[in-house]
Amino acid sequence: MKTLLVTLGLALSINSSALTLQSQDISEGTPMKHTFSFNGFGCTGDNISPALNWHDAPKGTQSFAITAYDPDAPTESGFWHWVVLDIPASVSQLVRGASGQVKHAKEKTNDYGAKGFGGPCPPQGHGMHRYQFTIWALPTKTLEVPENASNAVIGFMLNAKSLAKARLTSTFVNPAN
Repeated sequence: MKTLLVTLGLALSINSSALTLQSQDISEGTPMKHTFSFNGFGCTGDNISPALNWHDAPKGTQSFAITAYDPDAPTESGFWHWVVLDIPASVSQLVRGASGQVKHAKEKTNDYGAKGFGGPCPPQGHGMHRYQFTIWALPTKTLEVPENASNAVIGFMLNAKSLAKARLTSTFVNPAN
């Protein structure tokens, strides 16, 4: 009986698809190019958001959200580089440089204090940081959060409400290091 259950579980996992996040600009575990780096705080990049695409959203998905987060920032709470909410379910990609032009979606204030994408910029001498780009599949067209909600509250609500999520983690080292 145990073998049958293990075999059945394996067959179900092989036949099921899962939400997937991909990019032509960034790759899992590899350094991001300087063009995506923030322009300020000691960095001189172009601050361009990378292209992202996703597929295999679960049934019932009504919208998506995208977050870009640095868990290695020396803040005790990480650093939010990009938070985009209420992306229509009909959208499955954002082109390079889409920040500020995401139609029918809400870009929230990043931890630099501006709306939209804020590229990587680890402090000098701080070494390599990880940048987690996450796509969230949501069961509602709008994530219900207060207009001035902190990114921590938004992250809490995304974790509480999401049907699925997929993550792509890239790295960056401040060239001034």
